[in-house]
Amino acid sequence: MKTIAHSFLLLTVLALAACASTDSRIHDQQAQFDSYAPAVQQKIRAGDIEVGFTPEMTRMALGDPDRRYTRTTASGSDEVWAYRESKPMFSFGVGGGSFGGGGFGGAGVGVTTGGDAPDDKLRAVFENGHVVSVERTLK
Repeated sequence: MKTIAHSFLLLTVLALAACASTDSRIHDQQAQFDSYAPAVQQKIRAGDIEVGFTPEMTRMALGDPDRRYTRTTASGSDEVWAYRESKPMFSFGVGGGSFGGGGFGGAGVGVTTGGDAPDDKLRAVFENGHVVSVERTLK
């Protein structure tokens, strides 16, 4: 039982460490962040973006997108960065059985930071290296 608890704790710590926070992204690019206007810095710290942001500003505020694709319109092609809602999910399972007079059993716990969501929570549309549109899902 002690080994299971230690394993669960280790997996939880690793999962949380893998998630880069806004603060860690700012720290990794501190000089670039310091060069931004105070209003831009405030948006990035809040994990928000606006029209005019560069890919670097967007990545600092939101992290890497869950998916990237291009959209072709009458005026040309745009790059779209899509972000999905990421919520922790937990699962628990128990199993058992017998075979040839011997029995066995087992249990497991699973943790994930999300999964496939049917909709994106936010899309940033880039044109010529700047955000020209921010699309958010209504709640």
